[in-house]
Amino acid sequence: MGNQLSITAMQAAQMEACEVGPEIGELIGFLNHCPTAFHAVEVAKKLLKSAGYEQISEREDWRLAAGKKYFFTRNYSTIVAFAIGKKYVAGNGFIIIGAHTDSPCLKLKPVTKVTKGGYLEVGVQAYGDGLWHTWFDRDLTVAGKVIIGEEKDGSVSYSHRLVRIFEPIMRIPTLAIHLDRGVNDGFEVNTQSHLLPVLATSIKTDKKKTNQSTTTKSGPVESGVQTDKMKTNRSTTTNNSKHHSLLLQRIASEVGCKPDDICDFELQACDTQPSIVAGATKEFIFSGRLDNLCMSFCSLKALIDATSSESSLEDETGVRMVALFDHEEVGSNSAQGAGSPVMINALSRITSSFGSDSKLLEKAIRRSFLVSADMAHALHPNYTEKHEDNHQPKLHGGLVIKNNANQRSATNAVTSFIFREIATKHNLPIQDFVVRNDMGCGSTIGPILASGVGIRTVDVGAPQLSMHSIREMCGVDDVKHSYEHFKAYFQEFSQLDAKITVDI
Repeated sequence: MGNQLSITAMQAAQMEACEVGPEIGELIGFLNHCPTAFHAVEVAKKLLKSAGYEQISEREDWRLAAGKKYFFTRNYSTIVAFAIGKKYVAGNGFIIIGAHTDSPCLKLKPVTKVTKGGYLEVGVQAYGDGLWHTWFDRDLTVAGKVIIGEEKDGSVSYSHRLVRIFEPIMRIPTLAIHLDRGVNDGFEVNTQSHLLPVLATSIKTDKKKTNQSTTTKSGPVESGVQTDKMKTNRSTTTNNSKHHSLLLQRIASEVGCKPDDICDFELQACDTQPSIVAGATKEFIFSGRLDNLCMSFCSLKALIDATSSESSLEDETGVRMVALFDHEEVGSNSAQGAGSPVMINALSRITSSFGSDSKLLEKAIRRSFLVSADMAHALHPNYTEKHEDNHQPKLHGGLVIKNNANQRSATNAVTSFIFREIATKHNLPIQDFVVRNDMGCGSTIGPILASGVGIRTVDVGAPQLSMHSIREMCGVDDVKHSYEHFKAYFQEFSQLDAKITVDI
């Protein structure tokens, strides 16, 4: 995988000492470079470009060729990459892995300015179903996308820039046990009033403002200069009524612009602790956002490595594709979520680039296959009763095939068999999961795409613990298993599918 993601010297030495594969180092680098979905897409873009993938735009006509590799983004938080086999013709199938770039988090509100009890706090809203009690007493910062207005040659243009403040600037403190004696009997979090991060105190902020004002030279100002200053400060005045100036100054400093150049932003709170290989035998990965950046990374690396050599696509009759969607954690119903037309539009445009018959797309869909890759629940040693006896996925046990009779996952006997056959051929472990009958079940992008596109689908995922915590964990071996399984799927599905004669 070209242009390997950088990791610290300490992390590199650590991984060399515990003899983990190169894919683990790349995953750690990926996780540490991707605090938000926007950053995940940015890193994916760089990896794809270094591997020879050409960026195209949904706003333009596509001129595609067999044997070539492409990608496009939407909202900079969803990315779709595909490699067209040299023997591809319109109507042939698509070999797809779908995952998602988002994770539960605290997103900054449109108006973040909150002042209470002498503290400057930041207004946030809960995104997804997070384990919110894990966000307390963590060293937090902000990251995301900022809209910048830039004046040049008498006109203003607007663009976005990614921002990430690396040092901790916020914290959500817990209440002392002396003031909440029943907290260990049940920690109830009010997401409206308890989750506001503390940015600073009013005392220090007011003192800083006073010092700044006393160092400013006083005196008459020419009317023209004053008018210009009023113009340039107009947006700052508006922003300062919505956000603490201290926060705006930190963001602007990181982006490399003036606070009044900031038109808007889409930011979230992030943990500053880096992802690491950990455990007494260095068998675990401790990190935020494993759900679902781990599957996003494994699928992306598998696609890149399965299309890296000159001969990779020589005998391929289909199109190998990875689609990483935003907004899975909140239902996928957005312009860039799996519930949008992103997938069907991509399949349609690729098919129509090689043939004009409208019926070719329907034919292609019936020949296609989707692996919906989303992290799975590993058996928790302290809560073994939460899994039924015959379906207890373990760390290091390989990818988990998810089954649900109520279609919370899209797996069926045929799609499960196909995925198992690839595992059997490559001696890869595989596991099964079915939720207990007396418990609820989460869902994935699998049923959404299966029903919306009409594509054969299997739902799988690497097992993990602490899902939706600010700090999750998974097994090192399962990263390798996932990557190898996905790579083999890309390389061998077309040949395997030709042998299947059941009604599809």
